[in-house]
Amino acid sequence: MSNQQTRKRPSLTTWILISLVTGIVVGLLISAVSPEGSPFDQYVTEGLFYVLGQWFIRLMQMLVIPLVFCSIVCGAAAMADPKLLGKVGIGTLLMYIITTALAVLIAIGLAQLVAPGVGLDLASVIMADTTTASTEVSMAETLINIIPTNIIEAMNNGAMLQIIFFALILGFVLGRLGSKVETVNRFFEQFNTVMMTMIDIMLKVAPIGIFCLIARTFANLGITGMMPMLKFILTVYGGLFIQLFIVYAIIFALFTRLNPFRFLRKMLPVMLFAFSTSSSNATIPLNLETLERKCGVDEKVASFTIPLGATINMSGTAIMQGVAVVFVAQAFGIDLSTSALMTVVITAVTAAIGTAGVPGVGTIMLAMVFESVGLPAAGLAMIMGVDRILDMGRTAVNVTGDAVVTMCMASLTKTLDRNVFLSRNEDLIEKPAKAPSE
Repeated sequence: MSNQQTRKRPSLTTWILISLVTGIVVGLLISAVSPEGSPFDQYVTEGLFYVLGQWFIRLMQMLVIPLVFCSIVCGAAAMADPKLLGKVGIGTLLMYIITTALAVLIAIGLAQLVAPGVGLDLASVIMADTTTASTEVSMAETLINIIPTNIIEAMNNGAMLQIIFFALILGFVLGRLGSKVETVNRFFEQFNTVMMTMIDIMLKVAPIGIFCLIARTFANLGITGMMPMLKFILTVYGGLFIQLFIVYAIIFALFTRLNPFRFLRKMLPVMLFAFSTSSSNATIPLNLETLERKCGVDEKVASFTIPLGATINMSGTAIMQGVAVVFVAQAFGIDLSTSALMTVVITAVTAAIGTAGVPGVGTIMLAMVFESVGLPAAGLAMIMGVDRILDMGRTAVNVTGDAVVTMCMASLTKTLDRNVFLSRNEDLIEKPAKAPSE
């Protein structure tokens, strides 16, 4: 009887999908019947939905830094062997850089083919506002900033690369000292368990938070707000589709010798969660759980590669940038040389390193890319209008890319439990069975 009840209970995947679809429908209905500034808009769309959505995002972000810190410390301690740590670290970094570069090239090629900006004369429409904040950071400065001067300040500011660097050093030292620091090791392991349990609790309210976020997004945009940019939006999503179902699928199959579409099916709840929240960082806990419990990745590998990927792997964002550059150049009647396009590739890959995995960060990165090839900053205005729609898709691809690289590294280091991956555990992650205390 209890087994039947368990089977009938919808999985978190189902609830996320329901809340996503419902949020889109409700948001479009609100956009159609409730004008901006109406009491309903003030108290429901910009009141209730906004507050609940932001609460949910903050709940997840609240847990990200302690979870990332503890998981990397534990992972590095488990990989105290310099050869193993070096192999995983260098391999992961190279794969993230290569896949991001491929993403930009795909985006530029697709945008040149589709030509989403041809026929749209932006030069006479939005040349008035050309101001944008200077966001460019040199490569030298990025590299210097990897090492924190104050780890407490780094945690306070959410400087993920600095946190990761300190956690790696600490974990490596703990692993080398072994039994001499058993108490400290046990503390981090137990604290990591506490964080994962808190994540499980937070995920129970995920459908409510996702519904509010999506409903507000579509209520503000509406169908009419998306129509002028529809060709641009479709081009970006076409690039995301190619990256997800062709590039990542091929890489996954080559390195793991497993079915990439089975993997994508297991990753569906992660992608839906990322799509809804537009935050790679907020998706870290769910990504870790899925890879460890559904895909058979060793915890010490996942706890290293996933937080790192959320910080430096921006393949989805790179696709948006590549399409946006070509789109704005075409709309302003600017011809981009081959060297300018290569500059876009290099800048997009560089900009991804050290960029926080939070909603809307792609716009900041895009400003850097525009500046690198001399495109008018005013072109950002059009893109920012539909950025939320783009942000959802590119975040889903970003986190899936993190997972693909993690699976590849686990396979290369022979730490992948293929029996777990091949098992039919498609319903979302459940906690390991507890001893019958109830």
